[in-house]
This record gives sequence, structure tokens and C-alpha cells, in this order.
Amino acid sequence: MSDSALPPQDKEMTLVQHLLDLKTSLTRGILAIIVVFLFLFPFANEIYTYIAEPLTRYLPEDTSMIATAVASPFLTPFKLSFVLAIYIAMPFLLYQLWRFIAPALYSHEKQLIGPVLFFSSFLFYSGGAFAYYVVFPLVFGFLSTTAPEGVTIATDIAAYLDFVIKMFFAFGMAFEVPIITVLLILTGMVRAEKLAHARPYIVVGAFVIGMLLTPPDIISQTLLAVPMWLLFELGLLIGGYIVKKRGLDKDEDDADYDEDPYDMPESQAGQQRAQATSSTNSQQTSTTQTQTSQAIQELDQRYADQVDDDLDWDDEFDKIDDQMRKLEREYQARKDQEKAEKDAAEQGKKEDNQNGDTSETAEKSSVDIENDKQGKPDNQKS
Repeated sequence: MSDSALPPQDKEMTLVQHLLDLKTSLTRGILAIIVVFLFLFPFANEIYTYIAEPLTRYLPEDTSMIATAVASPFLTPFKLSFVLAIYIAMPFLLYQLWRFIAPALYSHEKQLIGPVLFFSSFLFYSGGAFAYYVVFPLVFGFLSTTAPEGVTIATDIAAYLDFVIKMFFAFGMAFEVPIITVLLILTGMVRAEKLAHARPYIVVGAFVIGMLLTPPDIISQTLLAVPMWLLFELGLLIGGYIVKKRGLDKDEDDADYDEDPYDMPESQAGQQRAQATSSTNSQQTSTTQTQTSQAIQELDQRYADQVDDDLDWDDEFDKIDDQMRKLEREYQARKDQEKAEKDAAEQGKKEDNQNGDTSETAEKSSVDIENDKQGKPDNQKS
């Protein structure tokens, strides 16, 4: 395989090398999660108490959270520690992912990965912090006041943990909107102007996502949709600024050229493009003609040794033409002879038929004369 398809200063890796590299990255990621989990598990109950504080502060004084399953008092803090270990180890996991795909990236792509990893991790944690410190107090404060009279709020610890994990990851992923927007603009998949025109659809989509990922209340839905919209606007501004800056740098690099066809009037630019197109077509035509003549010369040289130079090809072709004309004359004479024989046979057949009819008529006439002599009536003549 050609090395031109590979990033600069990199070598092609075999499938086994890729699998070994993937195995190394996965092993390091799993070990990082296990180490963080072993550090957090002794404090699992304290961590759960801290996580449950936004809800417990709004519970009535004579109530508390409950555990309905037999193993919930042990498995729920265990699950919280494990999920929190993944949550904390996420930057290291992303680094291992980047380490695995880094050999396939160019230098400018590697420079882009660093900021993307940093800001994506920062925004992911910011989303979780926003959910815990802003969304949870408002949501639980609202839900605790909507309980019907006579209903005691006693939330199960496993159900609360599932809700918290869902909200953490929902807000963490929602806060990645600026990264996605900037990457779409920088890669050229979408222009900043087109995204700006699609702003109404983005707002509606943000509220739909908030409806699907949050509890069925307008507060949590709005608290997720509005930050997503604002972060989209932030990503739009940053992406447009970066593209504009790169465009200015490109214009500065191209300032050494004397003439830029895109800065000319439309008529002059069209004339230059037409001239360039015609020159390109003429060059292609001349190249095709040259290649054709070269192919003919090579063909002549290849079969030159099989040709007798002393042979007069004009005389040979004349002889062939004479033979063909002779054969045509013989064929035509044979065809005329067959036609004459056929006509003669048909004429003889006609004469025979005419002679037969004459003799029959003469015989009939003699019979009639004989009957007349004997005096037979006409109905007995036959």
C-alpha cells in the first residue's frame, strides 16, 4: 500500500497491532475505573447522602427515603459508586480513545483533539453540576408541593438513584452542544449562516429533547431546553469566529498574488474562466492526438518485421479485384443460362397443352358429324 494515504511521519499498522493497541487502551480504561471505584466505595453511604440532599431537604420532617428491595441498602450505594467512578474517569477514558485513534490523524487534527477533549469534559461536568445545584432543587421543590392531601412522600432509594443518573447524563450530554456545533462548522459540513437560519428548528428540537429526557414537568424541561439553546448560540458564535479568522489568514497568505479572479468584476472573471477552460480543453485535445500518434507508431514498429517491403500491394489488390469481377461474370452467366432453360421448358409445356386441346376439338367435331349422318337426336349424340 502506498504511504501517501497515511498521515505524515506515520507508518502503516497491521491488524494485529491495531488490536493490541485497542486492548491496551481498554485495559487502561477499565483499570482506571476500578481504581476510582475502590477509592469511592468505602464512602458510598456518605456519597449517597450527599446526592440525595436536594430531595431530602424537601421531605416532610417525619418522613425519609425508603428501601423497598431486600438488597437495596447495599446495591444502591454500590451502583452509585460504580457510576460515579465512570463519571470521574471520563477524561482518562476519552484520552485513551484519542490515543487509539491518534495514529490515523494528521498534525492539524491532533491539535484540534486536545481542546475538544478538554472542553467536552469541562462541559460534561458543568452539565452534571448544573443539574445538581440548579435543576434538582427547583424540580424537587415543585414536585413536593404537588402531592395530593393525605399522600406521604417516601421515595425509594433505588428509584431516586436511577432518576439522578439519568438526569446527570442527560444534562452532561446536552451541554456538549457547543462542541458539536463548532465541529460541524469547522469541518465544513454546515455553514454558520445556514445554522443561524435554522434557529427556530433548533429551539423546537431543544424543547423536544428536554421533554424526552426530563420528568413530565415544565420546569425541568425548560431548564434543559434553554441552556441547550444558549449553548448552541455560543457554539455558533465561536465557530463563526474561528472560520472568519481562518478566512482572513487565508486572504493574507494569498495577498502576494497579483490578481485574484474572485476580486474582479463578474464579466472579467467569467472571461478568465472561459479562457482557462478553453486552454484546458485545447491541452487535453493536443495530448489525446499525441497519444494516438504515438500508439500508431508503436503499432507500425511492432508489426514492421512481418511485412514484405518488396511486395507491391497495389498490384495485389488489382489482381484480387479482377478475380472478383471474373467470378461475378461467371455467376451472372450461369444465372442467365438457368433462366433461359427454365423459360424454354415453360414454353414447351404450353405448346404441348395447346396441341392436346386442338386434337380433342377435332375428335369432337368428327363425332358430331357422324351423329348427324345417322340421324340421332341431339340428346343422344353423346
